[in-house]
Amino acid sequence: MTDPHPTEGELAILRILWDRKKPSSVREVHEALLQTKDTAYTTVLKMLTIMNDKELVRRDETERSHRYTALYSEPVVQSSMLKSFVQNAFAGSAFKLVQRALDDDTASAEELDAIARLIAEAKKRRM
Repeated sequence: MTDPHPTEGELAILRILWDRKKPSSVREVHEALLQTKDTAYTTVLKMLTIMNDKELVRRDETERSHRYTALYSEPVVQSSMLKSFVQNAFAGSAFKLVQRALDDDTASAEELDAIARLIAEAKKRRM
């Protein structure tokens, strides 16, 4: 398998599968998607079929209603997407990514403290 790079729509479906923590039917995924976005059942079916072909999900055909499971965990997908994003948007520089995030003043004081702790822990691991 290659690194997962889901589209925005595929990521929405993966989030549902991760949240449910169990194999889910097209109907179950569709009902969950309807909570945030008006999406046709046939669109969800088509997307899950494509995701199965792309090896983002596994389809279990043993029951009448096929069930789908994410093949990658959420952290694996996030890491893959982050690596690609940092490479494309910040020329591979984690420093530039963090600098831009901090320049935008979106982090609270609590988040800045947590980030400082993460940086200290990362430094310890590299020594």
